[in-house]
Amino acid sequence: MALINRVSRLFTADFHAVLDRIEEPDVLLRQAVREMEDDLAQVGQQIKWLARERDDLVRRQADTERSLGEIGEQLDVCFRSDEEQLARTLIRRRLEVERLARQLAARLNTNEKELGQRRSAVEENSRRLESMRTKVALLGEGVGDESFREAAIDRDVHVSEEEVEVAFLCEQRLREQQRRAQS
Repeated sequence: MALINRVSRLFTADFHAVLDRIEEPDVLLRQAVREMEDDLAQVGQQIKWLARERDDLVRRQADTERSLGEIGEQLDVCFRSDEEQLARTLIRRRLEVERLARQLAARLNTNEKELGQRRSAVEENSRRLESMRTKVALLGEGVGDESFREAAIDRDVHVSEEEVEVAFLCEQRLREQQRRAQS
């Protein structure tokens, strides 16, 4: 039994080694970037759909508020004219419109939360994608045109004031040590 386990492990190890040689890391990295771009585009479409739905909900809320105002005016007329049956019908409609307004508000609230979550996810994933593109560009296997690779490299060469100060102090100490050694 131990012999079968050892042969099985050797076969598995050899199989994995063959797969490692077949897979090309740069191709896999470019594929991962393409997949991330596709996912971001899909989420972008979802965000557009949610934004359109939000706009529609806002418009419908405004319509319900306007309807409630009109129903209120009509109720005033009915009560002044002692039309109780007509007033009851209008009250039923007002209750229905108020219920619709609450449902719209709840849907709008849910929509706003979903939209916020999707937008934050897109921002985070865009930063990750940009980081991956930069890594690919730095490896010389850039995704996209040459100007993108140059722009990605230019972003990574920024040096902060703190880095300059630390490098200056190190250089100053090194030169001081060299001066002492020559003396």
